[in-house]
Amino acid sequence: MLEVLDVSGLATFQDSGRRGWQSYGVPVSGPMDWFAHRAANSLLGNSTDAVVIEIGLGEIALRALRDTTLAVTGAGFEVENYVWKFPLWTTFYVRAGWHVQVKKTSGGNWAYLAIAGGFETPSILGSKSTYLRGGIGSALRGGDILEAGKPASELSKLAARDFPVGKYMKYSQLPVIEVIPGPQENRFTNEGLKIFYENKYILSRSFDRMGYRLEGKPIPHSGSMDLISEGMTMGSVQVPANGQPIVMMADSPTTGGYPKIANVTHADLPVLAQCEAGVSKIRFKETTVEEAQKKLAGLR
Repeated sequence: MLEVLDVSGLATFQDSGRRGWQSYGVPVSGPMDWFAHRAANSLLGNSTDAVVIEIGLGEIALRALRDTTLAVTGAGFEVENYVWKFPLWTTFYVRAGWHVQVKKTSGGNWAYLAIAGGFETPSILGSKSTYLRGGIGSALRGGDILEAGKPASELSKLAARDFPVGKYMKYSQLPVIEVIPGPQENRFTNEGLKIFYENKYILSRSFDRMGYRLEGKPIPHSGSMDLISEGMTMGSVQVPANGQPIVMMADSPTTGGYPKIANVTHADLPVLAQCEAGVSKIRFKETTVEEAQKKLAGLR
């Protein structure tokens, strides 16, 4: 059990996502960095779907109300537990009364704090993920008391573990993001496709859990820029009239009406999610469905 002392930025509960409701206009939601979410739970022996706290673009301070073990993964943060500092991608034991702080540094956007047993929160439409725009769940704030389920093992046995993140995921502010050609690739000129694949893009400061706006050389269309709205998923790369791509993220709308030039592969979404606004220089590389599936299989 934890008490939230203070929150800056955004802190929400997220499990692996809310599936089966897209036809009703409800996004999947879930973590921005699905790999960090799964790793945090794995470190503590939780189910891969267990609820964690996603901390974005800010910090959180908590107090343990009883002994527990925590794990924090992600990029761009550091952890203080009582008088010690711990690296990300590790677990640590917390005694009742100790304070834990997850502090923002540089090199990423999102951190994932998991607790032994997973956080207990009500399920809505089959998921415990927060979707603020839809009024499903709410952001965490000072004074909240967070309950946890039963740990998979003794707390002491869950502590002092680490995850070899570098073996699986290459977080970078100079990433090459793999994409699969989109359904409206023919809506762009040959020059437009060349621009998309050969130029670097910077993440705009106007970004959130719904979408990442990118800034770079505009991508010209070959015809109409408007479509009859059709289905979208996390990773869809839309290009509106201004020629600046927008990548749909965890809270992506379920439909959209701009041409989609590509779709970011599931394996590379965590790397894109951790790119910093105004800092990262992002390039895109075409791949095949088969290669994307093979890469993803190596992460699961």
